[in-house]
Amino acid sequence: MLKKGSKLNSILTGTCPKCQNESMYLDKNPLHLGSVLKMNENCSHCGLRYQIEPSFFYGSMYVSYGLNVAIGIAAFIISYVIFKAGIKTAFIAIIASLVILFPWVLRWSRNIYINMFVSYDPKTK
Repeated sequence: MLKKGSKLNSILTGTCPKCQNESMYLDKNPLHLGSVLKMNENCSHCGLRYQIEPSFFYGSMYVSYGLNVAIGIAAFIISYVIFKAGIKTAFIAIIASLVILFPWVLRWSRNIYINMFVSYDPKTK
């Protein structure tokens, strides 16, 4: 499932989308909120520049919006439909899940966005 060369591997692990040999982020732990979005300039292995153009990652806001909507819908379905909670409890579950998953959504949205434009190159050794 997470074998090297798949986009899913690069998205979930935060590795370089071109060579998948190193992390794009200075701090691999997304729970360190002060450095959750601090990235390396280039991949030290293949030389890929992560900031492809100025303000490149502004587009990841749209990906983040989609991820947050999907998480909110999933939280609602799980709490309201499966656990038969009330509307207020379902709303609290949505807010809690969005707050808890916030650091991961930030990184996943950037990872998904850069993987839309950069593909894995097996020739990069």
